[in-house]
Amino acid sequence: MSLRLFLLRHGETQWNREGRYQGCVDVRLCPEGVAQAEAVSLALAERPLAAIYSSPLSRALETAEAIAARHGLAVGIDPAFREICHGLWEGLTAGEVRRRFPDLYAQWRATPETVTMPEGESLTEVRARVLDGLERLRAKHDDETVCLVAHGTPVRLLILEALGLTPERLWALGCPPAGLSELEFNSGSAALRRLNVVNHG
Repeated sequence: MSLRLFLLRHGETQWNREGRYQGCVDVRLCPEGVAQAEAVSLALAERPLAAIYSSPLSRALETAEAIAARHGLAVGIDPAFREICHGLWEGLTAGEVRRRFPDLYAQWRATPETVTMPEGESLTEVRARVLDGLERLRAKHDDETVCLVAHGTPVRLLILEALGLTPERLWALGCPPAGLSELEFNSGSAALRRLNVVNHG
């Protein structure tokens, strides 16, 4: 069983630019994000994609739709790949979170795998649903190439999985808006072919 996965974080939003936690808030792409989505769609235009999947959140779905339009494909929506629910942190900047939740913020930056967001999710919960989603993709698209548009936390978790690393290493990976990675999952093995490419020209 093999799956080649083009894994993309959504294009930029205004909240990305302001450094706000978005989580499950449905923030749309800003003009720069729309341009990024178009650039990625051009970069992937000649790739033989069997399917394109997205988180249900608008910023991911808009990015995926730009890619899908060049392939004549509909976007498959899978809630498994939505962003972690940050709960009470959503809409706040990192500085605001640090002031209001100093101990939990420090814990999140040091040992993210131990944190459950206030009125939100834990990294363990997110990892479980993301890996369930991955198994569905592998079962449905054996020996095919698929594009998945998701968010910072699911993207990091999938890359860590491919590298055989645990969620404790979450912050070892950058994850810029419109960063494109390429993963290959085979029976009993996985490989990272490219990581966070943002120059799509």
